[in-house]
Amino acid sequence: MSVIGQAIEWIITELSKFVIATISLFGYSGIVLTMAIESACIPLPSEIIMPFSGYLVTTGQFTLVGVTLAGAVGNVLGSIVAYYGGVWGGRPLVERYGRYVLVSPHDLEVADRWFAKYGEAAVFFGRMLPVVRTFISLPAGIARMNFPRFVVFTFVGALPWCYLLAYVGVVMGEQWDNLRDYFHQFDIVIGLFLAVALGYFLWSHWPRRSRSPQ
Repeated sequence: MSVIGQAIEWIITELSKFVIATISLFGYSGIVLTMAIESACIPLPSEIIMPFSGYLVTTGQFTLVGVTLAGAVGNVLGSIVAYYGGVWGGRPLVERYGRYVLVSPHDLEVADRWFAKYGEAAVFFGRMLPVVRTFISLPAGIARMNFPRFVVFTFVGALPWCYLLAYVGVVMGEQWDNLRDYFHQFDIVIGLFLAVALGYFLWSHWPRRSRSPQ
């Protein structure tokens, strides 16, 4: 296995442990925290956070409504951090430090184009699109979008995305009765899902890091 492959495998393991441990330990607050991290332009994929939270709905630890609201609130809190990052630091901040958390100038360019094309509506619709949802708050901050409107659009736009991903986790959990003949522990299924989701995310981002300006 190459050095990059080993590094990606290690990151997959550690981030999966972090997400699972944080949500298991802190409950709804853990969902808020991990979703805030993603929305603050630190790539911690919601494709892992919300389905795992949805799985815990089937164990009775959470409710689907509670998980959805916690995810949306976390999205808003992290987006506020990114918004003011755009207000105070702007694009140079990302270009200088983004590569250390697998954020490339290309990621920001995608969000920039969306905001330039669709304006404030991009803050709402962009919450359901890969790359754009993580970084759209930066161009909104750079453009000094009206802050109350930014918060409202972010929360309302995050709700359907959080619900959809959480529901995926619920469905996975409900199918356990059909899968238990093939798996000794459902954690195996969850672990495989998390590994594939995070592995794809890192695979798609890692080359961009190496092409980012040093």
